[in-house]
Amino acid sequence: MENYAEVLFWAVQESCGRKFRHGDILVIRYDHPAISLVEALYSLCMDKHVQPVPVANPTPLMEVERYLNSSFSQLVFQQPGREELFQAAAGCVNIMAPEALEHLQAVDPHIIADARKAETPLRRLLEQRRNLGALGWTVCLYPTQALADATDMTLEEYAHALKRACWLNMPDPAREWRRIKKQLVEICSWLDSLEIQSFHVEGEHLDLRVKLGENRRFIGVTGGNIPGCELYVSPDCRGVDGVFYANQPSLRQGNVVQGATLEFHDGVAAKVDAEYGLVFLQRQLYSDAGARRVGEFSLTDRRFSRVDRFMAHTLLDENFGGEHGNCHIALGGSLTECFAGPAELLSPELEMELGFNTSDIHWDLVNTEPKRVTALLKTGKPILVYENGEFKY
Repeated sequence: MENYAEVLFWAVQESCGRKFRHGDILVIRYDHPAISLVEALYSLCMDKHVQPVPVANPTPLMEVERYLNSSFSQLVFQQPGREELFQAAAGCVNIMAPEALEHLQAVDPHIIADARKAETPLRRLLEQRRNLGALGWTVCLYPTQALADATDMTLEEYAHALKRACWLNMPDPAREWRRIKKQLVEICSWLDSLEIQSFHVEGEHLDLRVKLGENRRFIGVTGGNIPGCELYVSPDCRGVDGVFYANQPSLRQGNVVQGATLEFHDGVAAKVDAEYGLVFLQRQLYSDAGARRVGEFSLTDRRFSRVDRFMAHTLLDENFGGEHGNCHIALGGSLTECFAGPAELLSPELEMELGFNTSDIHWDLVNTEPKRVTALLKTGKPILVYENGEFKY
């Protein structure tokens, strides 16, 4: 617990871009099963003279009540004081410890979408403060029986796999993350220097072309996620064409989607199929105008990730290393930290002009099969950048 707390404190400061000062406020949002980790982080904050503010997340029963037994005004109600809290905070740590994974299965996705739309102003505020370096942010996972059951592991086995994934079994886990960050930042700088026009992803079930777009930068370890071994960019959402296949299962809002195939034309997922969960996938694509477009393109190098099996949570599964690494796309909203210019210049109008996608969803779909990724440079020259689960840096 102490190692995990140290890593989270490092990560949220890394995300902020500075060390916290005495008296800075750190919001700790958490699910109840993770209370022991919250206590360890609270204790560390006291040692660092930082002001911790614990905020408990709703339980599964509360979530079901909100979505199935509420009026519309209750559904979209926003708690007073939240914006003021995050305006004052220097950082926020989000500790997820799901007690249930299928409790929202009976909820109409459009109801959840309405609730998320009501939170848009707060999300915009958080995104703006994070991009300006005024708010540190990190997200982590705590092992629960629900996660273990979904992966056919015992709770002890799941906890061990999570501990390895976060490097918590090392003498100094934060030092390991600093090492990984240094190496991934070098790869990001290499990709940025290539002046890439587009990517071509090829595999047995993959044939996808992704236009990078102007004023983009690649992002590695930011501290925003623990673990966070992926390297990602938000492409021009209008320039995605071809077929993407997600062989890894995805759990979202209590629903499982397995073997999803998406066929893109001019940036839009015009045709979709799935071995399991097709109806839910189709409903998600109609959540809003941007749900059928790509907001993120990501690659994970197997040399940096210790996630080597399905973990039933996107935070870990999007970092899958294994034998072949992974490539994943996210349907929905773009990540504006991938804008290469000053964050304060990125207005909604400029986002649209540059092809950053706008949506209330952001859903990662992961392929862990063997693949090769070729970058087409602006000079017209193709260059192999990723193969056999590794960057060719």
